[in-house]
Amino acid sequence: PRVGLLASLPYTVMVSNAGGGYSRYEQLAITRWRADGTRDDYGQWCYVRDLATGELWSATHQPIGKPADAYHAAFATDRISFERRDGDIETRLELTVVSDDMAEVRRVTVLNHSGVERDIELTSYGEIVLAPPDSDRAHPSFTNLFVETEWFESERAIHATRRPRASNEARRWLAHVAAVGPELIGDVSFETDRARFVGRGRSVRCPLALEDGVPLSRTAGAVLDPIFALRVRIRV
Repeated sequence: PRVGLLASLPYTVMVSNAGGGYSRYEQLAITRWRADGTRDDYGQWCYVRDLATGELWSATHQPIGKPADAYHAAFATDRISFERRDGDIETRLELTVVSDDMAEVRRVTVLNHSGVERDIELTSYGEIVLAPPDSDRAHPSFTNLFVETEWFESERAIHATRRPRASNEARRWLAHVAAVGPELIGDVSFETDRARFVGRGRSVRCPLALEDGVPLSRTAGAVLDPIFALRVRIRV
C-alpha cells in the first residue's frame, strides 16, 4: 500500500491508494480505522450505482473491490485524487483538508462518455467514532453508545455528537454535508444506523442498502452503531 497524508493541524487525514484511511482531530478519531494493510477495509467510502444497468462500484478500489477499466491514485501536497473508469462512466474523487478550519472536502465528479443520459446514484459512508483510537479498538460497542445523530433537512447535513462521560470532558460535534449541483434528481436521503445500512451477515463490500431498490431508512438519534451516509441521484 501507498499512503498520503493531508493536514491543517489539528485536523489530519490519511488515505491509502485503495481509498482506506482515517480522519482525526487532535487525539480523537473522527472515523473508524484499523491498521490492516492486507484488508485495508476501513475508511470513508463513496458508492456509485448506474441505475440503468444496476452495476455497483466505488469511487476508490475499496470497499467494493471491483476491477476498473482504468484506475489511478495520485498523491500531491495539497490533495489526494482517485480517477477510475467503468465502462462509459468515469469518476474522479478529490480529497483535501480545508486550511485554517477543522474540515475536509471530498469532491466527486462524474463524466458520462456514452451518447445517452445516465442516472447515477452516489452514496457516502463512514463510521462515527469521536473518541480516542485506543478506546475504540478496545471497546467499540461501548464507545458507540454515547454517540447521537440528528438530521437537518435545510442543510442536507447529518450532525453527530458524543455525550460527555465526565464533567471535564469536552463535547465534540461532527457534520457530514452533501452539496449537489443542478444535476440532482429528487431529495438527499440519509442513514445513521450501521445495522440498517450494512444488514445482517453482510459487510461494507456488499451492504444491504446498496441492493437495487432498497432506500435509506432516514434513521437518526441514539442508534447502537452510528454511521453517516448520504445518498443523491444525479443525471449526466
